[in-house]
Amino acid sequence: MLGCHIGRCFQVTVAGGSYQEGLTSVLQGVPPGVPLSEQEIYGDLLLRKPGADELSSPRKEPDLPILYTGINAADTIENAGNRNHTNGTPLTILIPNLDRHFIHIKQYQDTNRTPRPGHASYASFLKYGPDDDAIGAGFFSGRYTSTIVAAGSVAKKVLKKCGIDVFAYAKEIAGVRCPDMPHDKALASTNGYKTMRHDLDPFYQELYVKGRLHMDMRFLEKAAVLAQVEREIDEIRDKSPRMAPEEIREKYGVHPVLNCPDPEAAQAMVEACTRIAQSGDSAGGVVEVIVTGAPVGLGEPTFYKLDAELGRMLGIGAVKGVEVGAGFAVKDMTGYQDNDQMRAVNGKVVFDSNNAGGITGGLTTGQPIVVRLAIKPTPTIAKPQHTIDKYTLENKDLAAITRRDPTIVARIWPVAEAYTALVILDHLMMHYGYQALRRKVE
Repeated sequence: MLGCHIGRCFQVTVAGGSYQEGLTSVLQGVPPGVPLSEQEIYGDLLLRKPGADELSSPRKEPDLPILYTGINAADTIENAGNRNHTNGTPLTILIPNLDRHFIHIKQYQDTNRTPRPGHASYASFLKYGPDDDAIGAGFFSGRYTSTIVAAGSVAKKVLKKCGIDVFAYAKEIAGVRCPDMPHDKALASTNGYKTMRHDLDPFYQELYVKGRLHMDMRFLEKAAVLAQVEREIDEIRDKSPRMAPEEIREKYGVHPVLNCPDPEAAQAMVEACTRIAQSGDSAGGVVEVIVTGAPVGLGEPTFYKLDAELGRMLGIGAVKGVEVGAGFAVKDMTGYQDNDQMRAVNGKVVFDSNNAGGITGGLTTGQPIVVRLAIKPTPTIAKPQHTIDKYTLENKDLAAITRRDPTIVARIWPVAEAYTALVILDHLMMHYGYQALRRKVE
């Protein structure tokens, strides 16, 4: 299988599958000296994992990562203080599958002869043959996005050190749209939502905050704990801290279920999606990603334009469209309306608008980068659908019985955030290298 690799200076290779032993991210180009912990990576992974609320599948994968290579296992000299710092070698993150029981595998076995409409199962069967990893959709499952989130967690930390913030949120679900608002307000809301999820996630609290998993443990010690967790998933989940929705809104200033910076819009999204889900169907929507603090000039000409690189997020399962800035709305504008006019204020360039989404000619302008992703409805639905027997080509009817998400939007925003960070960091490293060489030869 090709296509599981991205990046030139900051490179990521992913592997694994929904019901294999687990998934893996291998990162190359991580600078040395970055302190990392599994707790902070899990802090991002818990944002996309299922089973946390009424908008997600009931699969109970805890997504507990293990940092396997690429960090110092001990101080390089006594009292150096660089234990658990990256050392410049490839960084490997393991994400074992812990909630893969036979009852769930049997559900897929019973329906795998009849490809699920909207999924990759028919095309992947023709491509890879009868050995295609079709249990839980294998590598075409949304489960693989955990590898992107894990890698993106590292990238975001490096970018933050460079003064760059990357964040995302649900912009629209089931036809309900969040109103536009200042980026700083949206960032504060997203950070508040993440804090709330950390505080209320039982695995975060029971395993990391209480010290059952920590960075002083060796790999085999961590693996032993994960083996115990596999038997205790329901017990740990039952320990989830409880807060009433109104208490969450008062304490954190966010919606208790959905990362949308307008709580009223978020509630309307949840209600609209729930109505659709009760009919056995699913809903789509839009995710918006914002990048602030990026220097002017990120991006390369022609084939590596930054907006084209961000368009690679079509590789995220369920993403069917990517737009930058005004996006498709430019078709209804005149040139005068679309152009982001400039003026100088106190020695700095100020733009009157940002229809370009912070990118012109494939290069950043210094304005916030704005990207939106169109997310299709979850293809696994509880409605009868026409399909075929992929071995005999007989016509069949299919009613999905596997676990499903009423909408994927609520889980894709962390993936989009992480994917964007991978692209931005890759280009930042190219940009810094190019500028350093330019100054050397001037």
